[in-house]
Amino acid sequence: MDLRIFTEPQQGATYDTLLTVAKATEDLGFDAFFRSDHYLKMGSGDGLPGPTDAWITLAGLARETKRIRLGTLMTAGTFRLPGVLAIQVAQVDRMSGGRVELGLGAGWFEEEHKAYGIPFPKEKFGRLEEQLAIVTGLWATEVGQTFDFHGNHYDLTDSPALPKPAQDRIPVLIGGHGATRTPRLAAKYADEFNMPFASIEDSERQFGRVRAAAEEAGRKGDDLVYSNALVVCVGKDDQEIARRAAAIGREVDELKLNGLAGSPDEVVDKIGRYQEIGSQRIYLQVLDLDDLDHLELISSQVQSQLS
Repeated sequence: MDLRIFTEPQQGATYDTLLTVAKATEDLGFDAFFRSDHYLKMGSGDGLPGPTDAWITLAGLARETKRIRLGTLMTAGTFRLPGVLAIQVAQVDRMSGGRVELGLGAGWFEEEHKAYGIPFPKEKFGRLEEQLAIVTGLWATEVGQTFDFHGNHYDLTDSPALPKPAQDRIPVLIGGHGATRTPRLAAKYADEFNMPFASIEDSERQFGRVRAAAEEAGRKGDDLVYSNALVVCVGKDDQEIARRAAAIGREVDELKLNGLAGSPDEVVDKIGRYQEIGSQRIYLQVLDLDDLDHLELISSQVQSQLS
């Protein structure tokens, strides 16, 4: 079971804070550092000092880390044109020596689009499908050949399809709760399917849909990695658990129900139940980025039991 650190910088974080967490992620033996792609805070809090751009952040981290994988859950399809996104991700992959993964979603948070003047189209899923076709198509085009795409939303003619990533294939992550279109899209384009903030029962049901869609598309169900993203709040005792829950504005009972919360043994047990239904990787949503002791505890007393 891989454990990856997943951050939400729109809630308030500088690049230096993210760098500190990424370096701790690497030093403590976690598999990867991922971040969200948002420009506006959610819920309470002031969001200061303001948003950081996902791919600019990852470019910096690519040069300042050596081992961990780097990626997004999820890059918003509404923020960047697909040709530009393909260039950005390929460049960051080169900068990292081939450690990048691309989670790509349709984009959903309308308020952040209004706040920063970003168009928020009504029809987003069709755009996402075309974006996936374009980004993966550009990367797959052989050097010296050109790429063309003529869709309902995007039109590319005689693209040199450069630059190329360092990896032969950058892993693509698709996720979500949709019962029909999301599994079909994952079956066609994804290397990994991620189920965000879902129960064991809902995850098992959705993993089954994706496996079925993959087989219908001519792939093996096991061709994809299956993963979950879950909020994490671990403590050595009840007092520490309560303190960490309060620091992120959550209740302990709610966190235990909807996330990975409690003592290290409780969290290991719950991760084991996700593993039993096919989850191979957990993205630990860490909301207090100043609490590096939390990461150390997870590394030493949770991750150590899963290896």
